[in-house]
Formats: sequence, structure tokens, C-alpha cells
Amino acid sequence: MKFSVTDQFLWDVYNFLEKAGSISRFIFKRRRTLYDVMPGPINPVIEKYRKIKNRKKFNRMVCYLKQNGFIKIKNLQGNNTIILTKKGLDGAFRASFKLGDGEKSKRKDGKWIMIIFDIPKNRRKTRDLLRSILENLGYKMFQYSVWITPYDVFEKTENILQFYRLDKYVKIFLIEELG
Repeated sequence: MKFSVTDQFLWDVYNFLEKAGSISRFIFKRRRTLYDVMPGPINPVIEKYRKIKNRKKFNRMVCYLKQNGFIKIKNLQGNNTIILTKKGLDGAFRASFKLGDGEKSKRKDGKWIMIIFDIPKNRRKTRDLLRSILENLGYKMFQYSVWITPYDVFEKTENILQFYRLDKYVKIFLIEELG
């Protein structure tokens, strides 16, 4: 059976989420059931029911993404194509940092990273997005526009600033000691 590009993309995402178990639970926010806790062999009827139920949840997720403006489906050269919107890109970028490394490692040299930013009020959403990403990277607010972290996230921080073109509004410092 041949799928259109859109269908193939969605099934690739579905299969990825199916393999990534914990991530799909994070996205779908599935409640625990009795079958999750019970030990013993896996019942094939229950597994088939779970797969059907997961496909329905996946379809609902795609509808949710379309309705809330995270993705758009357009007809390009006779094929339906999924386009990730700016809002969807921001959400994916934010989620990549939430789900990223898990355990953060402290800098080996004992220095801290400090970020000072002054983003204009007309870019408030970008400022709020930057704050939430900094928080997910392990930064703590020192003051409203001053954030610090002992973790080794310098490269990720630079990538965020370059991606959102915030270089001219932000200064990054390496601090030897706080006091």
C-alpha cells in the first residue's frame, strides 16, 4: 500500500512515538491502568486493543495540532504536505530541551554561566519562550533578566540565541565564583 507524503510522515512520527514509550506517555499523558501494573505474560487481545487505542489518540493529536495552529496541511505540487508553523517550531524546540539529556552535568572547571538579557517589550513572546527554555536547561533566575547555571549548557544556549536571533539582546558570561 502506497501512502501519500503526509500520511507517511504521520505514520513515521507515530512509529517513532510507539518505540519511544516514555516520550509518547509524556505527549499523550496516558493514565495508568490495571494492565500497566499487573505482572505476567502479555495478553495479545489487550495489546491489539492498546494499539487501536493509541492510533485513535494519535489521530486526535494530529487534529489538535491542526486546530491549534502547530501544523498546516497544504497541497504542494499535487501532494498534501505537512508544514510546521512558527508556533509548532517553537513548541518542538521547547520540547526538545524538556525531553533532552535528562541528567545535566556540572561544568568540570567549576565556573557558572550567567546570562543577562534585555529583549524589547514588542517581542514579549520570544522573551517568555527564552525564559522557559532557560529554565528547562537548568538555569535559575537570579533577577528578572539575569539567569545563572552551574551546568555545562553553553553550546545549547548559544544555539537558542542564534536560532531566535537574540544575540544582540543577550550577553553571556562565565563566572568563576558567586559571592
